[in-house]
Amino acid sequence: MTAGEPRSSRRGRLVALLVWTLLLLALWLWGRELTESGLARPVFGDAPAAAAGALPLGGDPAPTAVEIADIGLRADIVPRGLDDEGGVAAPPFSSPELVGWWEGGPTPGAEGAAVLVGHVDTEREPAVFHALESVEPGAEVLVARADGSVAEFTVGAVELVERAAFDAERVYGPRRTGAAELRLITCGGTFDPESSGYSANVVVSAYLTGRA
Repeated sequence: MTAGEPRSSRRGRLVALLVWTLLLLALWLWGRELTESGLARPVFGDAPAAAAGALPLGGDPAPTAVEIADIGLRADIVPRGLDDEGGVAAPPFSSPELVGWWEGGPTPGAEGAAVLVGHVDTEREPAVFHALESVEPGAEVLVARADGSVAEFTVGAVELVERAAFDAERVYGPRRTGAAELRLITCGGTFDPESSGYSANVVVSAYLTGRA
C-alpha cells in the first residue's frame, strides 16, 4: 500500500488551477468587450483573412478595405494575380461584393500605381463597382491597410477606355513621378449578350493626399 498525496499539496494545486481559470476567463471577456465595442475591428469591417495576412513586395502593409463615401461604397479587399489574358483578375463572380487588389504591384499608399478591380454586375444583380462610373473628380477614396493605417486618396480623373484602345502601360502604370497613385477599374460601355462582356473599362485615377 502506497501513501497518498498530502492534502495540502492537492489543495495548493486546486487553488492554482482555479486562479488560472479565472485569469483566462477575465482575458476572454476583455477581448470580447473590445471586439463588440469596435476597438478591435478593422476600419471598414472585418477583412478576409487572406488580405489581412498578405504582405506585398517591399513589406508595405496590404490593403484590407476600401471606402468611397460619395457613392456609398464600403468593401473588403482580397489579393489577386493576373488572368489568362494578362489583366488583373477580379474576384470570382461568386463573391461580387469583394474588390481585388493586384498583389504583384504597389500597395495603396506606396509609391507607384496600386490597382483595385471589381465587377460592375452579375447575371442577377449589381456588383461592388456598379456605381464607380458616377464618381467625380475630387471625391475621397479611403483604403484601410493591414497595419491599421488608412491611405487617403483624391480622385483626379474618371475615364471610359474602350477595350480596343486599352493601353495596359498607361492604365496600370504610374503617371506622376514619385507619387502614390490608385487605379480603380471595372467594366463599362455597351454590354454584348453574345460575348457576355462589355465594350470598355471604367478607370478611376486617384492620388495620395494623406495618411491616418
